[in-house]
Amino acid sequence: MSITQQYLLDTYRARQHGEPPPPAPGTHDRRVVRAWHDRRRFQAVLAGRPARGRVRRALRRWWSRWPRTLG
Repeated sequence: MSITQQYLLDTYRARQHGEPPPPAPGTHDRRVVRAWHDRRRFQAVLAGRPARGRVRRALRRWWSRWPRTLG
């Protein structure tokens, strides 16, 4: 069953029971990702790691170790 089918089934059941319909799929995705990102930054600060630029720094470190024999 796809997400859309499940949503339509849940909406139908809610209507049958007189309850409010559930939120559409993807309605709160941006809010969830932002909360996850903020939580990761907060955990980094508590652990004493830099809160910003960790991915870029890790990629730069990885790229500097890459062998230069390919060109």
